[in-house]
Amino acid sequence: MKATRHGLNPALVLLMSLATGLSVASNYYVQPLLSTIAHYFGLSFSLAGFIVTTAQLGYALGLLLLVPLGDMLDRRGLIVSMTLLAAGGMVITATSNSLSMMLIGTVITGLFSVVAQILVPLAATLAAPEKRGKVVGTVMSGLLLGILLARTAAGGLAQLGGWRAVYWTASVLMVLMALALWRFLPRVPKQSVSLNYFQLLGTIFRLYASKRVLQTRAFTGCLSFANFSVFWTSLAFLLSAPPYNYNEAEIGLVGLVGAAGALAARQAGSLADKGKAKLTTSGGLAVMLISWGAIALGAHSLVALIIGVLLLDLAVQGVHITNQSVIYGLMPEARNRLNAGYMTSYFIGGAVGSLISANAFHLAGWYGVCAAGVLMTLLNIIIWWCGHRFESVGKA
Repeated sequence: MKATRHGLNPALVLLMSLATGLSVASNYYVQPLLSTIAHYFGLSFSLAGFIVTTAQLGYALGLLLLVPLGDMLDRRGLIVSMTLLAAGGMVITATSNSLSMMLIGTVITGLFSVVAQILVPLAATLAAPEKRGKVVGTVMSGLLLGILLARTAAGGLAQLGGWRAVYWTASVLMVLMALALWRFLPRVPKQSVSLNYFQLLGTIFRLYASKRVLQTRAFTGCLSFANFSVFWTSLAFLLSAPPYNYNEAEIGLVGLVGAAGALAARQAGSLADKGKAKLTTSGGLAVMLISWGAIALGAHSLVALIIGVLLLDLAVQGVHITNQSVIYGLMPEARNRLNAGYMTSYFIGGAVGSLISANAFHLAGWYGVCAAGVLMTLLNIIIWWCGHRFESVGKA
């Protein structure tokens, strides 16, 4: 897997995409299994939904505390170590006999699966400047496909061997991926950052305070991923009940539909490279709002639900890829810190979205979930409308 002059070739981009998808998938295997796990441990739907929230909070914590290390440590060693530790968290989940033990395994996995967010800025660093958006889009497609296909894989494996088989299989795959990354990732010289760890963390908050573009993009990403979590957290509750009555495997297959939407959004990075970041963001938010109409009809229509999934995942991925392409251009020497700040906001949004979703379904059913999604999208559009002008006048 010989590297090009810029450190990348198609095979290495593919490996990094697979590693990114596999690592982030570990936080989402649980979603099609929520109904089964709720019955296994005797949990309410809202309490079962807290497992997803725990995973995303662990991920947000890892983004804040671990991802900035990519600006001061050897990235290959850091990536491999974190991949192995995430595998260890899944082993704990696979052997858990109580909700508390499952939550411990979940938070460990979430904490270290942020390795995905060290791989993405590494890909941006290795890419040629004129191809950076395209490369980020490709690797980020791997991330979103990992989130979506995790549901399909988990549903199928659970149907064959129970929910524990999902985590045993995933932990083995993570160990194998760690070996592949150790073998093929190039060594990249450490950046000359004259800061200690706590000073490095402090710069994240200073970047937030000084970069209006980062603020706008972080809030836009936060509410976009909240939308994503609002839908996917409660989908298993909808599909496991009448009129659908689907099992875990059938619920997981819906993830394939979302994967198609994610792949369709891959070109957002290329459009951002051509100076069309504002267009892809505005268009993505408009499609996101439209998607909730179809999703609401999906309470009784599978065709409408599929259309809604395609539109929602297309919009979320398109906005997200655009956001990252924009912020990576702000300060190349601080990409991991910029990514940590942005992605912490992103996954806090996911955690809040999953918590709101489980409670909305408990209180008002599927239409309550859809109402929450619509309100979040409208708030997102308002924030984008107020903040986008700072990009147009070049105020980063």
